[in-house]
Amino acid sequence: MFENLTDRLSGAMQRIRGKGRLTEDSIREALREVRVALLEADVALPVVKDFIAQVRERALGQEVLKSLTPGQALVKVVNDELIRVMGEENQSLNLNAAPPVVVMLAGLQGSGKTTTTAKLARLLKEQGKKVMVVSCDVYRPAAIKQLETLAAQVDAVFQPSAADQKPVAIAQTAVDEARRQFMDVLLVDTAGRLAVDEAMMAEARDIAAAVKPTELLFVVDSMTGQDAANTAQAFNAALELTGVVLTKTDGDARGGAALSVRQVTGKPIKFIGAGEKVDALQPFHPDRVASRILGMGDVLSLVEEVQRNVDQEKAAKLAKKIQRGSGFTLEDFKSQMQQMDQMGGLSGLADKLPGMNQLPEHVRNKVDDRQTVRMVAIINSMTPKERQFPDVIRGSRKRRIAQGSGTTIQDVNRLLKQFGQMQKMMKKFGKGGMAKMMKQLGRLPGGMGGMGGPPGGFRR
Repeated sequence: MFENLTDRLSGAMQRIRGKGRLTEDSIREALREVRVALLEADVALPVVKDFIAQVRERALGQEVLKSLTPGQALVKVVNDELIRVMGEENQSLNLNAAPPVVVMLAGLQGSGKTTTTAKLARLLKEQGKKVMVVSCDVYRPAAIKQLETLAAQVDAVFQPSAADQKPVAIAQTAVDEARRQFMDVLLVDTAGRLAVDEAMMAEARDIAAAVKPTELLFVVDSMTGQDAANTAQAFNAALELTGVVLTKTDGDARGGAALSVRQVTGKPIKFIGAGEKVDALQPFHPDRVASRILGMGDVLSLVEEVQRNVDQEKAAKLAKKIQRGSGFTLEDFKSQMQQMDQMGGLSGLADKLPGMNQLPEHVRNKVDDRQTVRMVAIINSMTPKERQFPDVIRGSRKRRIAQGSGTTIQDVNRLLKQFGQMQKMMKKFGKGGMAKMMKQLGRLPGGMGGMGGPPGGFRR
C-alpha cells in the first residue's frame, strides 16, 4: 500500500540523512518533496497542511538545526509526526464488559465487512474467546450464506438469520442466543449501501440502539483514498464509532486513507486487512507503519509473523537434521516455501526488511511470489523417492514432472539447481560454517550478500 509513498519519502530523507549541516532552504526543499509525496498518496489536504506545519515548526527550531546530526534529527521529526497523525499506539478491542461483548461492524457495500467479521472472529478465537457471528445484511444476495461459510472456516459459532427477517430483530435474537450459549464475543455484520444514505444510517443506528455495542467499527476500503476519511467522518457523526478497520491494503492503495482517517475522525485505526484469506488481518501499529513508510522496515511485525506462522515442531526437526548433517530433502524445501507463503511470501517479507526500498528497482522486481507456487507444483509432481533422492531425476522423469506441474523442463532444471545450492548451504550450517559464511557475505558489495532474489529465478 505504501510503496510509492515510501519511495518518495525515503528518497527525500535519504538525501538529507547524512548531511552534517542543514539550512532553512534545504529543510524547505525537503518539506516540499514530503508535501508532494503526501498529496500524491491521496492524503487529505487538511492533514497534509497540518503535517507539514508541525514538521516545519520542529525542524526550524533548536531540535534539528542545533543537533550534532541534523539530517538524522529531521528524519526522526518526520517519523514522530507520522506516528502522531496515525495514532500514538495500537488500540486493541475493548473487551472489558459483561459477556457477550457486542462488536458491530458498519461500512459501505463492498468494503469487506463480512470477510473482516470472519477475520476478527479468528483473531479472537486465537485469544481463547468463544465467538458468535451473525449477519444482519438481508439485502445482498448470499451475504448470510457467505458469513456462514466463513464462520465454519474459523470455527466460530454462526447464528442463523434469513432475508425475510428485520435486521434489528436478527441482532436482538443473536444477543439473546449468545448470552444463552455463554459466548464471550458477538460480532454483528451489518448491511451497506453503494453510498452514504439516510436509510442505511437509520438502520445502523437502530441496530446499535438495540444491541448497545461495546465496539462499533467502521470498515473502509483503503483504495478509496481520502474519500475513506470523508465517509468515515459521515459514519462517525451518525454512529459514534470506536475505531476503524482498513481493508484491501494489499491492493494498489496509495496510503492516503491510513494517514487521513484518524486525524479527520479522531478515531483510531485498530486493524488492517491485507488479502482475502481469513488470517489476513493484523493489529494496526502506527509506529511500525511509520517505520515502513520511511523505508526502515518493520522487524517487530516480521518476528511476530514468524512466531505465528512457522511450525515450531517442523523447524526443530529441520534444525536437528541440519546439525546431524542429514540430507536436506526437496520435501523440506517445499515445507520452507509453504511456510514463507503463509507469511505473505517473499514480497511480504521484503516489505518488512529495513533498506529493501533502497535496492535497485530491477533487483526488487525479481521478487516474484509466483515462483514459489510453481516450485511447489513441481515438487508435488515428484514421487516420494524423487523428493528424497533428486539425483535420480533424469530426462524422462523431468518430462513427466514438467507435464504434471504444467511447467517446462527448463523450470524443473532451475528448481533442481536452486535446491542443490540450498543443500550446499545447509551442509555448511551443519558443519559449523555459519561464521565463515557470514564473513563471506560481509565481503560482498554493499554487504547485501546477493539479496537480489533467488538464483536462477523462473521467467514470468
